[in-house]
Amino acid sequence: MELDDVPQDDSSSYGGHKKLLYATTRDGRYTGTQSSGWDTEAFATTLAVETLEQQAHEAHKQWQQGLLSPLPFLMYQARLDEAGLSQISGFWRWRIRRHFNPAHYRGLSSTILQRYSDALAVPLSQLQAYQLQANQQV
Repeated sequence: MELDDVPQDDSSSYGGHKKLLYATTRDGRYTGTQSSGWDTEAFATTLAVETLEQQAHEAHKQWQQGLLSPLPFLMYQARLDEAGLSQISGFWRWRIRRHFNPAHYRGLSSTILQRYSDALAVPLSQLQAYQLQANQQV
């Protein structure tokens, strides 16, 4: 992209900030420049956020029905997917999916819950309270 073509569409997803992009000058050299956004990028971001909100809503319903542990809801609320949670927590994706099962979630150790706490930015006490709540429902 050439320097004069860097989008300046004042994207609402940037929250008034600017983003560093690299573009070419007239003599063909790369240089850093600021962009206030691009309509296409803003649309894609909005669509992705809406999808995560829908997934969080569905996961919350399934959690309240006892079909899932609270982890999928918290994952989507943190705007993560299984791959992202896996990278942050260090757990394999198959293991995370296993922890989505309420029966397996009830048996998680404090050490495992702490890793989820750190990854999801949720207090450990909150995850433990969900665990106690799940144990009482059985």
